[in-house]
Amino acid sequence: MNNLTEHQKGLAAIFIAALLWSTGGIFIKLISLNSLQLSALRSLFAAITFFVIFKSKLFKFNIATVVNALFYAGILILFVIATKTTTAANAIFLQYTAPIYVLILEPLLLKTYFERYNILTIVICFVGMLLFFMGELTPGHMNGNIIALLSGVSFAAFLIGMRKNKPEYQYPTIFLGNIFITFISGFALFDAVFILNDLLMVSFLGIFQIGIAYAIFSWGLKKVYAIEASLISMIEPVLNPVWVFIGYGEQPSNWAILGGVIILFGIGLRTFILDKYSQRRIKDRVV
Repeated sequence: MNNLTEHQKGLAAIFIAALLWSTGGIFIKLISLNSLQLSALRSLFAAITFFVIFKSKLFKFNIATVVNALFYAGILILFVIATKTTTAANAIFLQYTAPIYVLILEPLLLKTYFERYNILTIVICFVGMLLFFMGELTPGHMNGNIIALLSGVSFAAFLIGMRKNKPEYQYPTIFLGNIFITFISGFALFDAVFILNDLLMVSFLGIFQIGIAYAIFSWGLKKVYAIEASLISMIEPVLNPVWVFIGYGEQPSNWAILGGVIILFGIGLRTFILDKYSQRRIKDRVV
């Protein structure tokens, strides 16, 4: 019973983390600061939160830590720019194309085996991705979509880099990444006009949407199966545009909704198939 209780706590932690992550779109839309100003302040609050929570665990670096932290900085800065430029739905779903690039690049860079069913996943997600560029798009939305795709590429590079590095460098990478963002974007703060509401929303993003959410997710990940964490995390791209629609009135296009559903279906199907395949291989080894 105790194990079941711990497992349920883990599931709840992953859900809460995904819920917090999903609030990024609405606050990015509502905050009047520009992309770089918002990014700098959010990551400053996130870095402070990480320091309070993890303390001495953060000060362990290697070359991979620095490289992965730069990829992390690319993810967050590009995502904020994309969300400010195109619709929140386009930004989050196109960022979630990252697994496509991982499936393509991982066998090349890490010399892993390329599973045949990965081809199906890539095709499904690529079709979904194309739908975001259907219909009438303003030049701004087109640029935002491209930036969102670049955020997805950075996300894929970050995932591959983190797999190559040791687990003890996980927290330092995120901490250093937020430090990098603060310094890279910090120059924009000299022209900023600070409003109390903006500061409150940015502090929420840094403290809760990044700092505490990541800490909760890391804790929950130790108590659940990887497939459970992956599937529950998909709450983020589903709810992100919902909050934006409720609080900001932005409605994604029908093409974007269809494309997002297809991408999530492709990633979810691949995650489920991979889990079943892994269980079968474990069973074969036992027998």
